[in-house]
Amino acid sequence: MNLVVVGDTLLDVDLVGTAGRLCPDAPAPVVDLDRRDQRAGGAGLTATLAAGDGLDVTLVTSVAGDDAGERLRAELAGLRTVIGPARAATPVKTRLRCGGQSIARIDEGGRGEPPAATDEMLDALCAADAVIVSDYGRGLVDDERLRGLLARLARTVPVVWDPHPRGPAPVERAALVSPNLAEALRFSGAHAGPDAATALRDRWSVRAVAVTMGADGAVLDDGSVPRVIPAPRVPVVDPCGAGDRFASAAAGALLAGDDVTGAVTTAVHAAAAFLAEGGVAGMRHNIRTLPSGGVGRGRAREVVERVRATGGTVVATGGCFDLLHAGHVRTLTAARELGDCLVVCVNSDRSVRRLKGVGRPINPEADRVELLRSLSSVDVVAVFDEDTPETILNELRPDVWVKGGDYQSADDLPETRLLRVWGGRTVLVPFHSGRSSSRLATALERVG
Repeated sequence: MNLVVVGDTLLDVDLVGTAGRLCPDAPAPVVDLDRRDQRAGGAGLTATLAAGDGLDVTLVTSVAGDDAGERLRAELAGLRTVIGPARAATPVKTRLRCGGQSIARIDEGGRGEPPAATDEMLDALCAADAVIVSDYGRGLVDDERLRGLLARLARTVPVVWDPHPRGPAPVERAALVSPNLAEALRFSGAHAGPDAATALRDRWSVRAVAVTMGADGAVLDDGSVPRVIPAPRVPVVDPCGAGDRFASAAAGALLAGDDVTGAVTTAVHAAAAFLAEGGVAGMRHNIRTLPSGGVGRGRAREVVERVRATGGTVVATGGCFDLLHAGHVRTLTAARELGDCLVVCVNSDRSVRRLKGVGRPINPEADRVELLRSLSSVDVVAVFDEDTPETILNELRPDVWVKGGDYQSADDLPETRLLRVWGGRTVLVPFHSGRSSSRLATALERVG
């Protein structure tokens, strides 16, 4: 199933440092620069996040041939792309950040003639099973040929449209349009999210509008009574990228066959989890090196380092956890009792698909992570994209690795040899016969 993300791609740069004094000649902070991070923003970020969910993604965009454009192309190297020429300088958004907060942003480029869609870009869209339109007001989705094709596609495949105040209206029959609250009030002239959602759905003749409202979740109007989809309460330092995460998760859910209510619910929870991990600022390493396997790993490292600094014991376990059952809960409870924190390493959707075959996982990665995080025995969840957990184990170096299964000896596990490198050990906990995700999956298939 091919998800095509089409729209404006930017170069995002973070200048991260510390500020402990003021300039002698002005009331402004002096920032001592620690590092410079860069990544693809806009449609490029949306496509990266969707690819991180295990989706088959093609990014259709325009990039200029200037220096910033070359850096942007390098950031997109991990994605399948169809890139047309841009006639304006590459948009660059540079944020100056201290203490986890942005204190200034500098915008460059992006001014000039809008890009035109090429035949190759249109051909890539024709192969879409679902589309995300990521409009950042740079003009690509104003292209008449592109809009005409999107209008035709909206009749047959899900089109998720993330609008921009400087961009055009979504095409009719788009499956879901996702303005934030400020945008929705501005577009509609309404004074509340539900009124705005209804007004915009009628004005644009789209199937559904979800107005995203940050910590308050989203209000959805799909032709029935508008309703609020609540968001989990999470600490948010930097909301940047939440809209891109919402769009990528919603499109993935629609592509998987969810109805719009299920898709918006999935998207609200995915955006909350993304922000809880620090948002785009939490993607310290180059985004394209952090597909699904990057989810939660920064937080896991923080937990491990904190526990280790106090002399505590770090315990880890892992698996697909596709259908959470009593056997899982008992194993996790037993594992947590062996130390001072429990890190659960979870196979990404792509990893599960390779291991289990077509039709798996039944529950997508975001749902599996959310369920595990809700258990009192689990301190932190980290996702890995490989077939085996050796890479993430080598990164976290737990003191104890726990497995629940019918193994004769811990020595039978390849992880055992790895843990011995840093003095760790593997512990087997009781196997709970008759309880497995595969058995539940077979039962579900039998009853339809």
